[in-house]
Amino acid sequence: MRSCKNWSDRLAGWLLAACLCLLGPAAWAGSIDIRNPQLLPGEEGYTLSADFRIDFNPRLEEAVTKGVTLYFVLDFELERPRWYWVDEKVVSRSQTWRLSYHALTRQYRLSTGTLHQSFASLEEALQMLSRVRRWLVIEGPLKPGDSYQAALRLRLDISQLPKPFQVSALASRDWNLNSDWQQWKFVVPAPEPETAPLPATPAAPPQESR
Repeated sequence: MRSCKNWSDRLAGWLLAACLCLLGPAAWAGSIDIRNPQLLPGEEGYTLSADFRIDFNPRLEEAVTKGVTLYFVLDFELERPRWYWVDEKVVSRSQTWRLSYHALTRQYRLSTGTLHQSFASLEEALQMLSRVRRWLVIEGPLKPGDSYQAALRLRLDISQLPKPFQVSALASRDWNLNSDWQQWKFVVPAPEPETAPLPATPAAPPQESR
């Protein structure tokens, strides 16, 4: 019975993929642009904040509403340039979000790890996905004045799609939703000097009563 059920699920997946492929060519390929990436010092190290402009195409919207879960991966790398050898990779971090649609509740869900949030529309879910705030990417202190090369990208991970859709994704640009690696120079800032407390104002001497 289990083998019959697995075959039924596999057949349903193939049929859904075939239906999406028969929708005709998409009007445009999707795109992701990265805006204003920043590394800022925090209590435990350095955190990353960035904004993204995510341009979905009709094929991906159709896939989500038909029950296909999309996996978005945010990759961050930090390298130390070396003139005498290849650059040293200091940090490599990744974070994954799952975008899905629940037909019973008619809501879109965006999940990462054990956390999830529901939205009434796809636009609201994408708006949340397009903002990353205070993601801890570098643990511990760095030497002030040291120079690094930081790089960031956001991509749709087609390797986590159901098998039928992986075949379709390899043959169609409609599933190609990635940003280019955006690189920028990061110089570790010097710590802010501590402000010395102001001296206490001496109390005025009591006046003698007449």
